[in-house]
Amino acid sequence: MLLTSRLSKSLEREIAKAGNPIELACLKAQRAILLMRHGHLPEAREVLTALHQQAFQYPNPALGAWLHLAEGLMSYYTDFSSSARDKVLRAHAISRSAGMRPLQALSAAWLAHIHFAEHQLEPMALYLAETLRLAAPDQHAARSRACMVAAQGYHFADRMGQASSWYMRARTHANAEGDDATLSHLIHNMAQLRTAQARRAHLTGRPTAADGGLMLGADSIQHYDEAVGGSAMEGLVPILRAQVLVVEGDFAGAQALYEEHLPRAMSLGLARLGSSLLADLAWCRVNTGQTEHALRQAHESEVELDPDCDVDDRAATHARLAQVYTALGDPVAARRHTDLAETAWLEFEVQQRQWAAALDEGLSGLA
Repeated sequence: MLLTSRLSKSLEREIAKAGNPIELACLKAQRAILLMRHGHLPEAREVLTALHQQAFQYPNPALGAWLHLAEGLMSYYTDFSSSARDKVLRAHAISRSAGMRPLQALSAAWLAHIHFAEHQLEPMALYLAETLRLAAPDQHAARSRACMVAAQGYHFADRMGQASSWYMRARTHANAEGDDATLSHLIHNMAQLRTAQARRAHLTGRPTAADGGLMLGADSIQHYDEAVGGSAMEGLVPILRAQVLVVEGDFAGAQALYEEHLPRAMSLGLARLGSSLLADLAWCRVNTGQTEHALRQAHESEVELDPDCDVDDRAATHARLAQVYTALGDPVAARRHTDLAETAWLEFEVQQRQWAAALDEGLSGLA
């Protein structure tokens, strides 16, 4: 797929007029990062390999920092794992010690992003504040990333007023830079978090207005990504669609998507959500008459449940398994999972309040 991102074209113009080899190499590293963010990992790897050879022959702290950041993001976008953190931390340390304030701010923004993905509140808030203190008003790459993380944090905490304000700032900075990859990420995260909210409402039995825009949000991701040349998140869109279909009651459609795409999605870094998604699939099988397969899938979900996974995913797993076991005629298992779900949902509400308080304190006076 041809990369048509506006930021890509801007970087190509800067590369064409680079004044020295180090500047040229740093710009190529930035374009490699952009390629990753649009899902073009093999092409990005080819660029980085050549840059590593140059850095080995002609060491330079700026190029070294950019390469550490690029390798960290390559790790992140390969499987969305936490192994990226150490490499990005190295980029952050080099840029700080060398006085490269813009790169330090950008590295801090990515560290905040990674810590958000890992639900590590305290370091996320610290790196967010660092980014917003260091980044100049027109350093759009760092500020758009930090604002997006702040928005996601408030969205997770169900503080939609603050979330909307930070989402707006993130879009403004991304638009100013022509960063279509960040805009795609914003669309994806907003759709994912809205779907998670609807899913929680269904699992907890709380009344909620029907949200016909959920699938529209998922569809808009695909349309936007096709227009700008792809996204590293595109492999996760079918799973989002499946979750929406479960909320909407289209169990056959959701089951088909899960069966086709769940194994690959788990290999891309959704293993931590595996128990929750497998429980969803078991519920789909209950509702499509595959009771024996549903029972096996429910047992698999229990085996895959990591006690240290995010508390909302743990709560969702138990709540869904309670529904499955109720439908399969096992009231003892259903009661056990209902009790575990209720405990986890209460823990999640406490966590939401902690996130809101930490963000309020850490971001006070910063924008």
